[in-house]
Amino acid sequence: MRHRVRKNLHFKKKDVDHRNAMIRNLLTSLFTHKSLMTTEKRARALSPFVDKMINVVNSKDLMNAIRYTGEYLFTKESSLELFKNVAPKYTGKTSGFTRITAIKYRDGDNAKLVKIELI
Repeated sequence: MRHRVRKNLHFKKKDVDHRNAMIRNLLTSLFTHKSLMTTEKRARALSPFVDKMINVVNSKDLMNAIRYTGEYLFTKESSLELFKNVAPKYTGKTSGFTRITAIKYRDGDNAKLVKIELI
């Protein structure tokens, strides 16, 4: 049995390494550009990771925050943006840092495209 598996992260025909790389790419792009356009399933899978990342950065332990963000963010620019500009805005909150807005249906496979942005 596969207990404690997050069902929202199951993408069709993707293995664990591909899912993790996709989440890391989306996190890096979100913190660099403040918003991005992706499919609804990817956006909903990304939202808990954004909440966790901002909460870890806002914690009092700076060294563990640097180590944790190094695991998930690819570039130094995105981690600097997270530490300097994004996380200080949300010091009193613990969740609800992203907004998901439906845009359109993609031509070709008719997937629902959404815009995920930091509030």
